[in-house]
Amino acid sequence: MPLPKAADLTGEATRFLEANPDLEHFAMVFTDLPGVQRGKLLTREELLPAWKNGRYVPGSMLSVDVTGLDVVETGMVWDDGDADRLVWPAPGTLKRCPWTALPQGAYLGSFYELDGTPRLADPRNTLKRVLERFKAEKLNVVAAVELEFYLMDQEAALSGRPRPPLGLTTPHRPHQFQALLMQDIEDFAPFFKDLYAAAKVQALPVQALISEYSPGQMEIGLKHRTDALLACDEAIMFKRLVKGIAEKHGMIASFMAKPYKDYTGCGMHIHISLNDDDGNNLFAGPNPVENELLRYCIGGMQATMADGMAIFAPNGNSYRRIRKGSYAPIAPNWGVNNRTVSLRVPAGSGPSTHFEHRAAGADANPYLVMAAVLAGVHHGLTRELDPGEPVTGNGYLHAQRPMPTNWLDALRQFRASAILRDYLDPKFVDIFATIKEAEADRFFAEPQPIDFEYYLRNI
Repeated sequence: MPLPKAADLTGEATRFLEANPDLEHFAMVFTDLPGVQRGKLLTREELLPAWKNGRYVPGSMLSVDVTGLDVVETGMVWDDGDADRLVWPAPGTLKRCPWTALPQGAYLGSFYELDGTPRLADPRNTLKRVLERFKAEKLNVVAAVELEFYLMDQEAALSGRPRPPLGLTTPHRPHQFQALLMQDIEDFAPFFKDLYAAAKVQALPVQALISEYSPGQMEIGLKHRTDALLACDEAIMFKRLVKGIAEKHGMIASFMAKPYKDYTGCGMHIHISLNDDDGNNLFAGPNPVENELLRYCIGGMQATMADGMAIFAPNGNSYRRIRKGSYAPIAPNWGVNNRTVSLRVPAGSGPSTHFEHRAAGADANPYLVMAAVLAGVHHGLTRELDPGEPVTGNGYLHAQRPMPTNWLDALRQFRASAILRDYLDPKFVDIFATIKEAEADRFFAEPQPIDFEYYLRNI
């Protein structure tokens, strides 16, 4: 995974500066292991040097939990003096940000050691390592990321009492379970108009919009890409864009897995097919159930689903989403045209045939979710794992081999996974698990409002 040539990078940055003479500031954005977007705001004069020489950032930034606290147990904070590493730009990610108060650009970056070696704990680099396995097999991963999110009343959400927002065209607050309700889309039309316009400026391939099952819940898909890393870069940029546009309209956009007790959770659905070097879809055929390659992929994802739950459901809140009858999967089963399973082959056939991995929450890190999914795919292909017969009907009634349903069990299984240690790197697995174990310890030590409701006067 060599660094891009400096001349190539500076050429892209130079052309962007020439095309955008009004921009004075640029956000350098990287994604840490919990999936939080962090970075620096650079001046116009600093952009070219950052694209030519990289930008120094403390290496400990890849050793923080979701709240930003150092996790010293990883050995990546004081043990090396919190030494700097370099963040190098990801080519093709330098874009305008139309939602900011002042004209601003932004780009994504990856961590590298000072000698140019990819930083092990960087999520983008982790996905790159897995994709190398497919290149060795002369297989090309075609991928898309589909995200669900909630629009919320800003004041209520920030006070910890979330509720749907008032409509922007009509002061109506949605409160019914109304999937695919056109009125919801029309009530928030100004938000969606700005969102699609900003996505066009950033060349993000947003597709169909739907009002999801619960009040204020929305889903927008991103187009399939022949570069899985690009698909994840675009998911990261899309999340930042959605949040920015929502705040511009006085709302909060939340990608929490389960912000409401009584409403459905938010998922991150990963869509994947495999092409040969000529661009032919290797899953294509009249009957996906009979496609041997597709079956092997599903078999591998079944075998690694439980091991990967610490990545698919990385937070304490994540496990509130995983419930029967909730449109969130509870077991590594599969089916065709069936939304009650974790591994779904959507309706259709021929060149469009692909699978949808439905286990991850919208709160997960897209790079790591993609890496864990593809680790399972490659594992199944190379070992020719058969998934058994697809589930028909209610998949919640066929929930054999259940996945971990609590955070600590998931972390224990992830840390012990021989398969994921092979694909993601043993040290990476230990770093991720250590960060999340420390975060879980802090999370469970903090009394919650429900503690007082249950126990204050009853015991």
